[in-house]
Amino acid sequence: MQDFNIAFVVWRESIEALLVIGILQAWLGHQGEDGRTRGRAYLWAGVGAGLLGAVALGAAIILFGDQLDDDRQQLFQTCLMILACVLIVQMVLWMRKHGRTLKRDLETALQKAADTANWWGVFTLAAIAVAREGAETVVFLAGSLSAARGAALVSASFAALGGLALAVATYAALQFGSRILSWRLFFRITEVMLLLLAGSLLLNAADNLVSLGLLPRLSGRLWDASSLLSDGGGIGGLFSALTGWRARPDLTEVLIFLAYWGAMLWLLYRPRTASR
Repeated sequence: MQDFNIAFVVWRESIEALLVIGILQAWLGHQGEDGRTRGRAYLWAGVGAGLLGAVALGAAIILFGDQLDDDRQQLFQTCLMILACVLIVQMVLWMRKHGRTLKRDLETALQKAADTANWWGVFTLAAIAVAREGAETVVFLAGSLSAARGAALVSASFAALGGLALAVATYAALQFGSRILSWRLFFRITEVMLLLLAGSLLLNAADNLVSLGLLPRLSGRLWDASSLLSDGGGIGGLFSALTGWRARPDLTEVLIFLAYWGAMLWLLYRPRTASR
């Protein structure tokens, strides 16, 4: 179940980074020979810088976590889960707001860079795009795999590589104009899955805070739906990992679940004031 979540997040984050890189690459293809050559050099240098930044963040998180005792390490892992939840929600909201104008905004910024022969603008756009998605992925992986060792780490690594390979294949399919799934529909479907996953991370973080004594449980188990769908393994375990489903929830879990989805519905569908 965890491997599926890892592959899914790497897949989705990689597609967003590939989308930006693809837009930059396509725009550079319409420039003159000199502009194409110089621009692409800066583009791929920016991609490399973004990847290095994400790797450096991952190394810093691992080194810092290893210095902590058990209780502080669990609290640190919990903070990473909450941060990963916030970053996932922020990503969904950002794409909702900027998705329609992303191509136009990028091309406008690129044209300004070209007009002033400032190819560092191309470098910066590529580096920010890759570093942003890479940092979100790193935080998610750190929060999810903080206690993993040995075979679990190997399995997670293969899941991440599989997600990356699938992202390349998905991007290629969408770029070639699939009539079955448009970019708009793709982002709508995956944003729902991401919000479900963020909710699951938040509930896992809440469970950790309860076990650390930093959050009250408020009640015993309110009901037992294990006979309908257990959250212990198989299909129920997968459903729980993806959505935060609890077969035997307590009041704290129910309140956090309701508060999270209430906030999400408000953020997604709140009325927007007309711009003057």
